[in-house]
Amino acid sequence: MQPSGKMDPAVKALLGEYPGHAAHDEVYNEDRQPRAHWQALLDDFAQLGPDMLSSRFEEAQNLLHENGVTFNPYEDDPGQLRSWQLDTMPWVISTEEWQDLEAGLKQRSRLLEHLLDDLYGERRVIQDGLLPPELVFTHPGFLFAAADSPSHLERPLLIFHGTDVIRDQYGRWQVLADWTQSPSGAGYALENRITLARALPSIYRDAPIKRLAGFLQAQHRCLASLANTQREQPNIVLLSPGPGSAGYFEHAWLANYMNFALVEGDDLVVRDGQVAMRTLGGLMQVDVIVRQINDPWCDPLELRADSLLGVPGLLQAARNGEVRIANALGAGVLEHPALSAFLPRLCRHFLGEELILPCRETLWCGNPESIETINHSMDDWLLRDIARPGKVLRPDQMSLDALKDLRSDLTRRPHMFTAQRLLESAVTPGFNPQTRLLERQHTTLRFFSLVEPDDLKKPVSERNFRIMPGGLAWVGEPGAPLLQSRTVKDVWVLAPVPQPHISLLRQAQGPIVVTRDGKDLPCRVAESLFWMGRYGERLDTRSRLLREALARLLQEDRHESGSNVLPDLLTALEITLEPEETESAAVPPLGYGRFGRDYLATRDRLLQLFADDQPDGLPVLFGHFVRNSRAVRDHLGDDTWRAINSMRQRFNTISRTRGVVVGQRHLEAMMIDLSAFFGLCNETMPHHYGWRFLDIGRFIERALGSLELLKLALLTASQPGIPLWEVVLSSTDNFTVYRRRYRSQLHPSAILDLLLFDETNPRSIGYMLKRLGRQIEKLPSPGSSPYRNLETRLIIEATSRLHLVDIDKLTNLERSADAREALTTLLDGLIGPMAELSNAISHSHFSHVESPRQLVTVQYNLT
Repeated sequence: MQPSGKMDPAVKALLGEYPGHAAHDEVYNEDRQPRAHWQALLDDFAQLGPDMLSSRFEEAQNLLHENGVTFNPYEDDPGQLRSWQLDTMPWVISTEEWQDLEAGLKQRSRLLEHLLDDLYGERRVIQDGLLPPELVFTHPGFLFAAADSPSHLERPLLIFHGTDVIRDQYGRWQVLADWTQSPSGAGYALENRITLARALPSIYRDAPIKRLAGFLQAQHRCLASLANTQREQPNIVLLSPGPGSAGYFEHAWLANYMNFALVEGDDLVVRDGQVAMRTLGGLMQVDVIVRQINDPWCDPLELRADSLLGVPGLLQAARNGEVRIANALGAGVLEHPALSAFLPRLCRHFLGEELILPCRETLWCGNPESIETINHSMDDWLLRDIARPGKVLRPDQMSLDALKDLRSDLTRRPHMFTAQRLLESAVTPGFNPQTRLLERQHTTLRFFSLVEPDDLKKPVSERNFRIMPGGLAWVGEPGAPLLQSRTVKDVWVLAPVPQPHISLLRQAQGPIVVTRDGKDLPCRVAESLFWMGRYGERLDTRSRLLREALARLLQEDRHESGSNVLPDLLTALEITLEPEETESAAVPPLGYGRFGRDYLATRDRLLQLFADDQPDGLPVLFGHFVRNSRAVRDHLGDDTWRAINSMRQRFNTISRTRGVVVGQRHLEAMMIDLSAFFGLCNETMPHHYGWRFLDIGRFIERALGSLELLKLALLTASQPGIPLWEVVLSSTDNFTVYRRRYRSQLHPSAILDLLLFDETNPRSIGYMLKRLGRQIEKLPSPGSSPYRNLETRLIIEATSRLHLVDIDKLTNLERSADAREALTTLLDGLIGPMAELSNAISHSHFSHVESPRQLVTVQYNLT
């Protein structure tokens, strides 16, 4: 069915087969004409044309990829990379419609704030029969440890609130769920808006859209005013489960945008009733915690004892008012799905108003009438077991045995189940890059509310909320989890007139305290930067050696690959070819007799280093590098992160490498990406403690790799000589330097001078020791001792061995046993301190060891 009336041919072509759906349509009115608030956007899209729209769509995806926008909890595995797909067609809400929706969202947040205050206070709603006690007290989100606080302490506050809504098939807004523990998505919403503004600059610039950045600025002011301390700059941290969590990108993004320290549970400790952050300079008191961890996991001392994410004693510190948590521990009870059935009555009770935004039809199964209704039409409902949050039961999709078990479970413990009626949502347009047309989509939206910063000190009855003028939308069935969707949308709320641009940077009110990265750097961040440097350099070293091995494999006699330098290169790569591997190598097919079994076995073993399932392979090593880089996401610049994403994209295909030449190309491109990454770190990171630990880790690894390679090439090689010396120079990228200096046949003494003693060469041990010494000298001292710490002594020891060696004893290595023994003593004397240096730095700065404290004073009676 095509809409009646006149329509621009370009718009009609763009719509394609979109019109004609029976349910409520966001674009078309009852007369099958585009709604007024959609018309301008449709015209703009039609003017761009299919080719330009496809190009803009690809640009949006590339921008998201470059910024590392992802919600994949297994992103550390290069083969599991998963990112948003952002639809370039936003969801548009008119000014008039937004006024009604905004009023309903504000009312809902006020209502839930009243309910939270009552449940952790007098609990009058239970005493008056407005809520069944078994509904509240059996829910895992109700924390008995947080209830009945002394009257002089404030009860839990609802600071930030997320609400999932849909437009149903009849065009009515319906609330699907509330998120009150750690609502996610606000950072993603702003990232989507920024991306769409860059992908569609002319459309975004001219559209009268309400801006989002002001909402996050208000959130920052709200959190700052939440602190009990009188300090001008309260210490606010964002508590994340860590890089393995689904929303870690958003956690790092928000921490960076709001200038919060991004911390994990191990970074915080409770001492003397106060929460403190472990930093390089010692413990630093924390005033406000923005948590991204759900209630049960926040405190293993009083809540879930098996939690590795929380902070022991956190709940007691919050009870004492020593730290404020947003949202407060215990707010999870408001996520109980059965509350929707009681909210209309509770709204009249608390606010004296009718509920503006209705909830989807919900039944609490603890009510006998509800059980009877469900049993008569079970296929029309979704069921949720509150003992298993997030688990949705679909009777219409269950087997007969599973359905029988469900009915039995409902009979035994009905109060643990909630039923919600299945819904059909309205349709909204989305751009399909394959067909280059608009297609019908079913979308869920998430809006966010925030208590007004100036109302925090007021009684609950006087607090008001503000709503983010936009939100996050995703494509899927009504109520489908955000993480199950592959496509997200921006939400545009139209304003009467074009809105001014709001900078991502906040305007300081009055003088600002100038700070620089210093001793407040969390120990975990410093450790992750250190290991990021080590794993990055280790990946570079291994890639260079593998490139040399593949090159020699191509250059040498393919029938007898065991000759020349390949055996020693396999040793450098820590590869041992067992006899059975050679025997089991595939027999060369007819016509390929020039490939011997040794050659094929060596080739196959080298190419295995590209495989995901090899513990010594490059993808596994890269996984360690990525895990540490994700842990410090908020300390890396955008361009630096793009370099990581470039490598990550390469590793998505590297495991499928089958040919030697293709493998060489992969390695060369990866080495360039690594050089770009470390170069950007050097150019964009402030040269303070974080950068120093990254640099130290990198040069410890480089020194160890260079020393082991020199020891192999000059002392322990099975076939020493010029070919292997060439490998040493090539893998350290010193071939050009050597030829420019000596222009003659290779000689061990010249190689030793270039790679051991020349302090102007960044690849020499002398240069590395000098650089490590400078960096370690500027690290914060963990104690007050006037003596040199262990890491300084190790650098002095290694440097002294290098400087005091008798150079004359190292000459004539090829013929003199004394020269070989002297070089062995020197290299071993350098490898030892370098290997111990890593442990010394970890113990001094990362181990979090605290001095023992006497808890009880014992008095002795000597009489």
